[in-house]
Amino acid sequence: MGKVLVAYFSASGVTRSIAREVAEAVGADLFEIEPEQPYTRADLNWQNKGSRSSIEMADAACRPALAAVPDVSGYDAILLGFPIWWYVEPRIVDTFIERAGLTGKTVIPFATSGGSGIGDAERNLASCYPEVSWKRGALLNGDNAAAWAHGAVA
Repeated sequence: MGKVLVAYFSASGVTRSIAREVAEAVGADLFEIEPEQPYTRADLNWQNKGSRSSIEMADAACRPALAAVPDVSGYDAILLGFPIWWYVEPRIVDTFIERAGLTGKTVIPFATSGGSGIGDAERNLASCYPEVSWKRGALLNGDNAAAWAHGAVA
């Protein structure tokens, strides 16, 4: 598939671990999607409707600022990793997609979750960003990350 970038957002470290495994498996470059203002433990309390993550996810137009945006022009494919928040991708992933300029790029999502699937996120991404060439993604919570990555970029 050519040159591959694994771009990921990880709030707790779970997605980071999977993203590193995926990147190593396929020899891809790695980029962490980081917020300009880091999330605190209180920000991530999904049970508190006043927490930062709850407020962001309640507003589909919310776009948290990024610490940095990579130059993706030299990549043929992007494996995009994130935890599932409220059944879809976190709003900071939307910021990344919009700021990185993924129009026409092949993007393959992967997600981590304690109980939700990736289906709603895939549908949301395809609906919100039809200019991106989306490929089928996967929920990666265990030992299947390397095998999935090889198949995804084959």
